[in-house]
Amino acid sequence: MTKPGNLLIVLTVALLPALTACPRTSPIHNVSNAVATSKPVKLEEVRTAIVRGGQSRGWEMTPGAPGHILGTLYLRGNLAQVDIQYTTTTYSITYKNSQGLDYDGTNIHSNYNGWIRNLDKAIAQQLSTL
Repeated sequence: MTKPGNLLIVLTVALLPALTACPRTSPIHNVSNAVATSKPVKLEEVRTAIVRGGQSRGWEMTPGAPGHILGTLYLRGNLAQVDIQYTTTTYSITYKNSQGLDYDGTNIHSNYNGWIRNLDKAIAQQLSTL
């Protein structure tokens, strides 16, 4: 006869692979109208600060039209792309595309949200030097 404590161990060991196989997803995190700076600056200065911030975290930053940058991160076989819209006073980071991150239209692998928070912090840090 199996003791109750042993049964708990057997069930835990049996269920562990199923629990760890589930992808960790959460609602996608976008940054909307974050304050770039309260000082008078040129649009080019904001662009440079955003590019530097992204590059410091391993993002490829591709400036497009004035006020727009495409950010791309390749990490551990995954791809994340964001649109960064900016003015002389605010910036926004919005999901654009991904591969390997279980995006379902609403939720995405939790690592993505961490990458976006780190990108936001790096950009804010660069902008604070203006």
